[in-house]
Amino acid sequence: MKLLEDLLVLDFSQFMAGPFAAMRLSDLGARVIKVERSEGGDASRGLTLSNLKVDGDSTVFHAMNRNKESYAANLKDPDDLRKVIRLIEQADVLIENFRPGTMAKFGLDYASVRELNPRLVYASITGYGAEGPWKDKPGQDLLVQALSGIPWLNGNADQPPVPFGLSVVDMFTSANTVQGILAALIRRGRTGEGGLVETSLMEAALDLQFEVLTTHLNDGGQLPQRSRISGAHAYLGAPYGIYATRDGYLALAMGSVVRLGELLGCEPLTRYPNPSSWFDERDEIKEILASHLRSRPTGEWLALLEPADYWCAEVRTMEEALGHEGVRELDIVIEVSRRNGAKLRTTRCPIRVDGQRLGNEVAAPSLGEDTAAVDREFGLAR
Repeated sequence: MKLLEDLLVLDFSQFMAGPFAAMRLSDLGARVIKVERSEGGDASRGLTLSNLKVDGDSTVFHAMNRNKESYAANLKDPDDLRKVIRLIEQADVLIENFRPGTMAKFGLDYASVRELNPRLVYASITGYGAEGPWKDKPGQDLLVQALSGIPWLNGNADQPPVPFGLSVVDMFTSANTVQGILAALIRRGRTGEGGLVETSLMEAALDLQFEVLTTHLNDGGQLPQRSRISGAHAYLGAPYGIYATRDGYLALAMGSVVRLGELLGCEPLTRYPNPSSWFDERDEIKEILASHLRSRPTGEWLALLEPADYWCAEVRTMEEALGHEGVRELDIVIEVSRRNGAKLRTTRCPIRVDGQRLGNEVAAPSLGEDTAAVDREFGLAR
């Protein structure tokens, strides 16, 4: 039996934060019906990475909409709205990520649908919360990163603010949403009542920084100071960072600078026995280390460090990572198929339960391909 078998999720969301959360519920066994605009559908269908589309839809859309059904509806059309309301009456979970007030325009806000379906768990994702001066700002990952201070944590001291190269805020918001939904479902199992789960991109961005913000809130309000060399964490000392070698790059995590100097045969590093100096004098230490590491290939340094269990790793490209036995053993790449035979490769759900991998190999749906079938199954056409 699938973990969330027999649960019906209605995914009204678009772009990433909501759809990724809905897809994870699908991976856990829920049935997910994606309710999309009749014209154009989820806007991410056309939002490409490197201009790449597969079977008419972007790989962005494919990556976060596996194993969903697509129900096309125009909520401004009274007949379509009536059908959607009847669908909501039979659902277990609803996910939406529109700007505050959008769902209320159609009578689909939580207060309204709770009267129709008291058992419904209603998840609402906003950019900056339902109230406050930013509630109507566009909730987009890069913009939220910028407003939350995240870019000042990345890069080196002489660089401008550097954002993450992934939509990390969307991803963490998705995870928070799934956690809230699952908790509300557990409570429903005890009380029989659904509930409203709310989160925002900004809250996720701030919570993502819980370590460094806790430090900032208790150190007198000092701002993060990035390393001048090999910056990888504004609040950690040497040797933490990525360094060029003769033929590539080497990542070094937390560890004793003195021990590192002994292992690498770099005597100047052994002159820093005080752990406090590893932060206070990190640029000086990193400069010594960077110069030393450029003298030999990555493999030779790994041969010295790994047997001593010093935390290190070579820096791989995507191709090198996917081709390595360590990744192949995880079997993380799957091929998914659409009903028309279109295929693409993507990543699977990274969770195992009782030794079994979760998820399936059904690709994201074409726009509206399940509308007629859903109408018949749920008696919506009458």
